[in-house]
Amino acid sequence: MSLLITNIKQLIQVHDYNTTIIRGSDMKKLPIIENAYLYIENDTIIEFGDMSDCEGFDAETIIDATGKLVLPSWCDSHTHIVYAGDRTSEFVDRINGLSYAEIAKKGGGILNSAKTLQNTSEDELFEQSLKRLNELIAMGTGAVEIKTGYGLTVEAELKMLRVIKRLKQESLAIIIPTLLAAHAIPEEFKTKKEDYITYITEELIPKAAELNITNYVDVFCEEGYFSIKDTEAILEAGKKFNLRPKIHVNQFTILGGIALGVKYNALSVDHIEELSDKDIKALKGSDTMPVALPGCSYFISIPYTPARRLIDAGLPLAIATDYNPGTAPSGNMNFVVSTACVKLKLTPEEAINAATVNGAYAMGISNMYGSITRGKKANLIITKPMNHYSEIPYAFAHNPVEQVIINGQVL
Repeated sequence: MSLLITNIKQLIQVHDYNTTIIRGSDMKKLPIIENAYLYIENDTIIEFGDMSDCEGFDAETIIDATGKLVLPSWCDSHTHIVYAGDRTSEFVDRINGLSYAEIAKKGGGILNSAKTLQNTSEDELFEQSLKRLNELIAMGTGAVEIKTGYGLTVEAELKMLRVIKRLKQESLAIIIPTLLAAHAIPEEFKTKKEDYITYITEELIPKAAELNITNYVDVFCEEGYFSIKDTEAILEAGKKFNLRPKIHVNQFTILGGIALGVKYNALSVDHIEELSDKDIKALKGSDTMPVALPGCSYFISIPYTPARRLIDAGLPLAIATDYNPGTAPSGNMNFVVSTACVKLKLTPEEAINAATVNGAYAMGISNMYGSITRGKKANLIITKPMNHYSEIPYAFAHNPVEQVIINGQVL
């Protein structure tokens, strides 16, 4: 199977050598080729260049992209799309002035989602989640991380992992499963949190590891949820099974989760709406990717990640949707790219880098995804006609995607 895309107005995120992470001032650079072609065989990018050099290709399929842009598909490194039902009632509560903590205290929030998921069959959970996944792909997402965390029991968490495995088997998109082992404290453990930590470390993590579905472990390190001590105990348990951390930190308060994540070689630390100089110092020189989730800040009206401080300190940054039923019920990466520009004050170049190469890095897949590079996988967006890539974030309520190509297949 071979595919040739011709007359591309702008071929975006082009690298002759494999680029797996982009840091600091380099995020302002976005390599493009004007009036370009791109040649794909099976699922792999074989060649690209200026249209004047486009000769000798005997492609089975040719797409004329006159007036259109081609770029890597979005890499969404933080989602919770395996959930049951919705939390529309909490949306109204929030409009009426209730805070995240107040909604949780009245039985809403994560506990609400957990109860619904526990009472939903595995097949029904799969069908609901597959529908969401296909919607994401249609909006240009070709790689997505999916967390558990709405189970809160061993049985329900393992059910979530099995559903994520089925999604991997069903979908062309690359899917990275993460065991969100500690998302909230169930009602029955409310006064026995230490017992719940033991339950996670001695029952959930070993049984999840036996399934051999995930390589990552996550914790919601936040006041009122899991402390630094709790988080470290869970990361230690994960380490025994070679589960690398990808953790929620600094959404509402600074507890020291970033430094702890770096200590345990976390692949990413996510949210970071709150940030200290100590956090920046801890990230410098590390292999840990900071991930901003501006859709969550937009939806529940909390501060946005101070992205400029991170990038201006020479650090990398990824952006993701945080797609979940309570605080970010949208998986639209086009909106996230736009919000990163408008609210995080990223340039279009920085936002696209954060949503492609760095998003792939935050999932451990940037050696094969996230850029237009010979030998990398052909996960691509062909846009509707437009003059420049800046129009993607500029037209914030519009869908710029005309076609999506996943593993070389035109969807």
